[in-house]
Amino acid sequence: MPTLTVTSKGQVTLRKELLGHLGVSPGQRVDVEVLPGGRIQIQAERPPGTIEAFIGLLAGQTDRTATLEDLDAAAAEGWAGDCAGTVQAP
Repeated sequence: MPTLTVTSKGQVTLRKELLGHLGVSPGQRVDVEVLPGGRIQIQAERPPGTIEAFIGLLAGQTDRTATLEDLDAAAAEGWAGDCAGTVQAP
């Protein structure tokens, strides 16, 4: 278990390997939960899901562009409960 030192300002620096384990990069925030028995829990802050965060999420992941027909077909399959189906390119 890593041991950390508290500075005279009451601060603790998490080592690079701990930040990597949390999946935290410089400038990102962490959530801290106070637990019983003098313990705390630290985890990477997860921003609330917003449409702004969703738009463009997969941009650049493929060279294929979905048509409106592709999107309509995918939505219809989802509403029909057939989420395992795939949408084929025209």
